[in-house]
Amino acid sequence: MSTSTILIVGASGLVGNAAVDRFSADGWNVLALSRRPPTAVAANIHHFSLDLRDPQACRAAAGQFAEVEHVIYAAVHEAPGLADGWLEHDQMVINLDMLRNLMEPLTAHARRLRHVSLLQGTKAYGAHLHPIPVPARERAPRDEHDNFYFLQEDYLRDRAVAADWHWTIWRPQLIIGGALGVAMNLLPTIGAFAAIAREEGRGFGFPGGPTYIWEAVDADLIAAAMRWAVKAPTAWNEIFNITNGDVFTWRGLWPTFAEVLGMESAPDAPMSLASYLSTKADLWTRIVAQYGLEPVPLLALLGESHHYADICFRSGATTPPPPMLVSGIKLRQAGFHGCMDTEDMFRKWFDVLVARRVLPGT
Repeated sequence: MSTSTILIVGASGLVGNAAVDRFSADGWNVLALSRRPPTAVAANIHHFSLDLRDPQACRAAAGQFAEVEHVIYAAVHEAPGLADGWLEHDQMVINLDMLRNLMEPLTAHARRLRHVSLLQGTKAYGAHLHPIPVPARERAPRDEHDNFYFLQEDYLRDRAVAADWHWTIWRPQLIIGGALGVAMNLLPTIGAFAAIAREEGRGFGFPGGPTYIWEAVDADLIAAAMRWAVKAPTAWNEIFNITNGDVFTWRGLWPTFAEVLGMESAPDAPMSLASYLSTKADLWTRIVAQYGLEPVPLLALLGESHHYADICFRSGATTPPPPMLVSGIKLRQAGFHGCMDTEDMFRKWFDVLVARRVLPGT
């Protein structure tokens, strides 16, 4: 039986790493495209380093992707500090150009292409701008605001009209996984905060603001859904929200974080983790040496995720954000029924980072 070939774009990111793991474990021929290699290493994983902002480089590389049948596009360009960039037209154009730079030469070479998965998020509902319907549903009219999601989506829809391939668009909530140095993964940020607080003799209190209810999704669960979608006609040319299936609050999870990371629960300690962690690079270097951890500098570990932590934890805020809950019914009705307990998800991924010697053990 022939082996299917998938191109995973953004392979070193949160979703990309998980997708590489999933498809390689299932025996697929995986072409992992990213500027940094993914975590997984296997004989059926082939890494290509490519800057998607360079159209000439993309054209030169496209001939290597002639056997690609499926694409997962999980690459994103984010500006330093995150939130301001979400409103910048230049950033939107860069993200559209990255997708177009890849897909134009790819579709000219990959004659067997059958399916493309594209990653979005709840900013498609305007969650970063204003209150959204609760729950937000995929069938709602498009929220009219400038967003690179829509630029990419419209491009993909138009490109697929006369093509023999389909697309699926994913709108996850907060994603948690094992990728390091990415824009939006709170796991290494929380883990580094705990390790540094322990070395300083500081309590491990919740650093954020008001309590609110939210949803998350395991990167592995997204990868499983993408694996399902490549063979499921009910997923083709559709948009799906995806979450673990439960809800949480940060204060409700904080005692679990303390337990898993070997800390004692402490009273709230409001602060900006972006400001606090930005000054702790030298201390982190000493922690790495003391515990024999992988020699990853602190800022390389965090990426932009310490800024994302301030956004997610509502640092400095006095009121909770409007509810940002989405419906997962459409995905279940289409045939994907995967779910994950959010507390178990955090336990799993903290254990992974300890086992990989990224974080110190208890």
